[in-house]
Amino acid sequence: QVQLVESGGGSVQSGGSLRLSCVASVYTYSDYCMGWFRQAPGKEREGVASISSGVITRYAESVKGRFTISQDKDKRTLYLQMSSLKPEDTAMYYCAARPSCFFANLDDSRYTYWGQGTQVTVSS
Repeated sequence: QVQLVESGGGSVQSGGSLRLSCVASVYTYSDYCMGWFRQAPGKEREGVASISSGVITRYAESVKGRFTISQDKDKRTLYLQMSSLKPEDTAMYYCAARPSCFFANLDDSRYTYWGQGTQVTVSS
């Protein structure tokens, strides 16, 4: 069982930045895919960014060039640096882990473990 705890959400104005963190209860650097997903009210959950083996990354088109996913393997922590935030980025953001995964992907149905989420609100 993997426990994931997110933090770092908050309220910012359009154009601002936030960094989300997700601490895992186990080492997830080498054999897991880690991902950030988000769900806005009335919308389906969507993949935002994923990373595997610490270097393979994948991003949703809507966040490319604005968001960066990274890992600190020693701290068992996943990050999502979000810049140039837009009101449409407003959502609950979730961290997720998929064991035995070596290629980053944004398919939420393939992720096994999920955090509780952290709210991001971007005002115009």
